[in-house]
Amino acid sequence: MTIARLTVAEAARRRILWVLVALTLLSVALTGWGVERLADLARARGADELSIRFGVSQVLILVAFMFSFVVAMTAAFLGASAIAADVESGVALAMLARPIRRADLVLGRWLGLAVIVAGYAIGSGLLEIAVVGLLTGHAPPEPFVAVGFLAFESIVVLTVALLLGTRLPAIAGAAIAVVLFGLGWMAGVFAGVARLFGVESLAGLASATRWLLPTDGLWRGVVYGLEPPELLLGAIAVGRAAQANPFYAMAPPPMPFVAWSVVWVAVVVGLAVWSLDRREL
Repeated sequence: MTIARLTVAEAARRRILWVLVALTLLSVALTGWGVERLADLARARGADELSIRFGVSQVLILVAFMFSFVVAMTAAFLGASAIAADVESGVALAMLARPIRRADLVLGRWLGLAVIVAGYAIGSGLLEIAVVGLLTGHAPPEPFVAVGFLAFESIVVLTVALLLGTRLPAIAGAAIAVVLFGLGWMAGVFAGVARLFGVESLAGLASATRWLLPTDGLWRGVVYGLEPPELLLGAIAVGRAAQANPFYAMAPPPMPFVAWSVVWVAVVVGLAVWSLDRREL
């Protein structure tokens, strides 16, 4: 817990974190203004409220997609440098000469950074939803579900990056974590398209990657929390074609998958501890 508190305090002193917060506020302001103008102009041209609700919900999902990549990259670079920077600078050697276990260092770094990235994901997500709701009157059905899965997704990326950082330089570990995040998302899109064309063998193979890296499955929870019920009913009517769209989710991630994602994070954190224990410093 001491290392976790020091990690949070250390991150708060970094100028880059405050630059990220400022850019997030600017992004929320700009997207809020854009959505508000979109809704007002649509109403002025006689669009019905249901169509406006659909349009605003899709813009909000696209904004969430942008934030998911921002959060993923933030988590990747924070996680990869958490251990790698300590090892490269010699800080880890100085700390571990005291009665501090390597497991304490890994778990403390992970816990502190998890608080930061999850807090950023939840705070930025709820702020965006609140601003859009205030300016347009549209509120997603499950905002807390959406931001909860967004935070969970960021913790998965953070955990992968932390593991990579126990063996690789910080930049290399972060880059690999971001690429894995992108590949996981693409695998989810591939599974949907394969299912649309009835190629179930490829669809099953692509879907299996969600169990290897749960980020895409958790992203579907974000989408489900932001989609209005009317849109879900329309997607059900369309059938398999809706499943090929990465911005549709007709159901939240099943509980066995969510439970596996929790176990997955615990296993990868354990691997990070094991990896650092066996590394020569």
